[in-house]
Amino acid sequence: MENVRLGSPQVANGSVPVPPSLPTPSTSYNQRGFMMNGSLLKGYSCVSTATKDLWENLFDSGYKADVIINTDFDGVIYAHANILSIASPTMKGILKQSKRCGRWRTLSIHGVPLNAVKVFIRFLYSSCFEKVDMEDHVLHLLVLAHAFVVPQLKRECERQLEQGLLTIENVVDIFQLALLCDAPRLGFICHRMILRNFMAVSATEGWKIMKQSHPVLEKELLMSMIDEENRRKKRVRKLEDRKIYLQLYEAMEALVHICRDGCRTIGPHDKDFNKNQAPCNYPACKGLELLVRHFAGCKLRVPGKCIHCKRMWQLLELHSRLCANSSACRVPLCSNFKNRIKKQSKKDEIRWKILVQKIYRTKAIGGASFLFKVTP
Repeated sequence: MENVRLGSPQVANGSVPVPPSLPTPSTSYNQRGFMMNGSLLKGYSCVSTATKDLWENLFDSGYKADVIINTDFDGVIYAHANILSIASPTMKGILKQSKRCGRWRTLSIHGVPLNAVKVFIRFLYSSCFEKVDMEDHVLHLLVLAHAFVVPQLKRECERQLEQGLLTIENVVDIFQLALLCDAPRLGFICHRMILRNFMAVSATEGWKIMKQSHPVLEKELLMSMIDEENRRKKRVRKLEDRKIYLQLYEAMEALVHICRDGCRTIGPHDKDFNKNQAPCNYPACKGLELLVRHFAGCKLRVPGKCIHCKRMWQLLELHSRLCANSSACRVPLCSNFKNRIKKQSKKDEIRWKILVQKIYRTKAIGGASFLFKVTP
C-alpha cells in the first residue's frame, strides 16, 4: 500500500485507509484468569499466551537447568539459578553459598507438599498461577512467599484469603500464620473474625490444637474477647445514656412549649383530654401530660412526699439551669430555682453541672439548638 499523506489526492477524495482492528482477546491474550505482576486479572491476563507459554515451557522442560530443588518424599524440581536469584533475594543468597557439583547447585525446601513447591517455583518464572492451585495451596504459598521474600505472591495470598478463602474452620490456623509471616492486615482480619464468631471458632479443631500448642496465644485471645465485650457494654451504656439525655432535652423543650404557647393537645388541667385533637409537634408533650395534670392537682406537692411531684420538681430545676433568661421565662419557679442554686451544696452543684454538660453535648452531636435557651 502506498503511503498516504495529508493533502494528497487520496485524502482529498475521502479515501483514507481504515486502520487495522485491535487484536481480540481470543487471539492474543490468555482467558484463563492468571495473576501477573501482583494483580489478578479475572477476564484476561496482560501476558500474551505466547510469552506465558515460553516461560511455562522453560520451567516444565528444565532446558539447561542448573539447580536441583529437593522436596519431601524425594521430590525433585529442576530450575535455573539466574531466574531464582532475580525473583527471590533469599534464594540468591542460598545459591551463592551452596556448593556446586558439576553444573548443578542444590536447594532444599522441606515441610511443604511437592505440588505447592511446583506452584511456587512456576510463579517465580511467569508470575502466574491457576485459581485451583491457589485454593489448594494458599497457606503453603503464603509461607513460601514470606520465607523466600516474594512480596507479590505474598500480597496475592493475603488478598485471596481476605476475599473468600478465610473461613471459621481455618481462621485460627491462618491467624497464627499471619503472626509468623508478618502479615498485620491479615492478622487483624482474622482477629476480628475470631471475636465476632467466638463460640463457633472455639469449637473448631484448630482452636483445640492451638490451646495445647500455644496456650499464651489462647490467653491473649480470651483477654481480647473480654476487652471487646467490655467495650461493647460501654458503647451500649453510652447509647442508653445519650437516649436519656435526649429525652431530658425533649422534656425541657416541651415544658417551655406548654408554658409559653399552651399545648392544645394537653389543654387545661381541669378539662378532659380531647382524643380527636391533632397530635402535637413536640413528642414529649404526650409524656408530660399526666405528670403536669398530677402536679397541678396533687395535695402532697412538697418534694419527697410524692414521687411524681419530685420528678416534676427536678424537671423544673433542670430547666432553670438551662434557661438563658429566667426573668422573662414563663416556666413556673424558673427565677426561684436560679436564686436557690447559690444556696446549694458544692456536691449538688457539681452533679447538676455534669448533667447539664452532658445534655448540651448530646444535642450538639445532633446539631439541634435548644428551644429553652431562646428568650420567649
